Amino acid sequence: MKHALNTRVQAVLFDLDGTLADTAPDLARALNRVRAAQGLEPMPLEATRSYTSSGARGLLKVGFGMNPDDEGYEALKLQFLDFYAAEICVDTRLFDGMDELLDQLDQDRLPWGVVTNKAERFTHPLLQGLRLGVRAACVVGGDTAPRAKPYPDPLLHAAAALQLPPAACLYVGDDVRDVLAARAAGMRVLAAKYGYLGDGGAIESWQADAVIEHPRQVLDYL
Repeated sequence: MKHALNTRVQAVLFDLDGTLADTAPDLARALNRVRAAQGLEPMPLEATRSYTSSGARGLLKVGFGMNPDDEGYEALKLQFLDFYAAEICVDTRLFDGMDELLDQLDQDRLPWGVVTNKAERFTHPLLQGLRLGVRAACVVGGDTAPRAKPYPDPLLHAAAALQLPPAACLYVGDDVRDVLAARAAGMRVLAAKYGYLGDGGAIESWQADAVIEHPRQVLDYL
């Protein structure tokens, strides 16, 4: 979008799972606790990792072959979320280089925030566990705005919270839904190839403004 590209970036917004932090280990543990309760063997992290960005829906799909409209899905989902909430930041870590990127943004007095489809009741405790809660200029969860990504609502909510036009914000995400949401909101967007990538096809086909392989590359686009 030309109007976005011609506007100076005044804030950076990050997706959470697979972009800001590697949450896959803790989510996999929650899934395996549900599997254990059902008498099933644990699944290796490599088998569940790429489904992480889709949250409970994606993990219950790979772990049980279940979809949201299947009988018994809601009960498993509630159990999964309870297990996850109990151990939400045990093995979760910021991606390599993200610490340095956030420090540089803070040093440059460039506000940054988090826009995720993860519900607020998980997002805030997780950011506190990562010691980022007080540093983020805004935090938007999947249930903050009327509609979650790929709709633009969460990103527009974040821009309003920052008192900035959407075109002045740069969004970074690792799922095709992130790109679709940013485009609909009128923001420029970077696709994080180091993330989970989900089932959106080749990342080069998402039509992001650029594909980055490391968090520090965000600085190249400011």
